[in-house]
Amino acid sequence: MSAASASSAGRRAGRTAAFATLFRALTRRGGPGEPGPVERVKALPSMVRDAWRGSYPHLGKGRMATFLLALAYLVSPVDVVPEMFLAVLGLTDDAVVAMWLGGSLLVEADRYLGWRRQHPVTIDPVPTPQVRTSNWPGRSR
Repeated sequence: MSAASASSAGRRAGRTAAFATLFRALTRRGGPGEPGPVERVKALPSMVRDAWRGSYPHLGKGRMATFLLALAYLVSPVDVVPEMFLAVLGLTDDAVVAMWLGGSLLVEADRYLGWRRQHPVTIDPVPTPQVRTSNWPGRSR
């Protein structure tokens, strides 16, 4: 097997894995009450906030950094395979990264929503102010 065909097979496997991850994330249907794709997308900001604060232990800073690097790669004008020279191949690497990122975020959001159902947030009630009944100067009881 030549180096070119091995490289081509590796790219094809990467694309297949990215497609499969995104497909599973978008088509996953659980039982009644399970979150759909819209609920998972809506949960992303709170998932990132809870992970950043450390209250969601399943998404570490390293994984969040990987997500940020993938996002930076997508919006960056610097590209590994430039579209200018290799139009179809140049867009393919961006598509693979976008599919991996989308699928991974949706899968992680689903896991986060399951964790949040198991660990509900409790809010301490606001204490009611206590009225002091002290003797005011000059007043008699």
